[in-house]
Amino acid sequence: SVSHRSTSRRGRREKKDHDHTNRDRQTFAKAPRKQTSTKMSDEEVSSGKGGLRLYVKGVVLGYKRGLRNQYVTTNLVKLQGVDDKKAVEWYLGKKIAYVYKAHTKKKDTKYRVIWGKVTRAHGSNGVVRAKFRRNLPPTAIGGPVRVMLYPSRV
Repeated sequence: SVSHRSTSRRGRREKKDHDHTNRDRQTFAKAPRKQTSTKMSDEEVSSGKGGLRLYVKGVVLGYKRGLRNQYVTTNLVKLQGVDDKKAVEWYLGKKIAYVYKAHTKKKDTKYRVIWGKVTRAHGSNGVVRAKFRRNLPPTAIGGPVRVMLYPSRV
């Protein structure tokens, strides 16, 4: 009976770890999908200061990767309010900015930007692939990006 008890404990522990990782994945996947209660588009959502936000929010999910290789030149980005492949088409070619805060000032500001562009869709759930001028650092994963509404292809 002792050996039976130890195997059941091990089984429970593995199941707990598995549930924990699934919960993390679910909360991360749902995080960028928050929307306002009104039926306004993302371009029309105003900020708290009374200004107008002229970009769509996104979250860096990570690098494009396979099972064993990861391609750091291409990043996966989840866009807010974009939930299917058809909606992604409008964002193809749009400029995308990763804004971060550095320690030292350059040109009288601590904020810096890495620019890139949306290259194509990734899957069918509103995730896009983006290439940046300089590869995004690993600290950018989970961080916010701004998808600008230009250049227009209309």
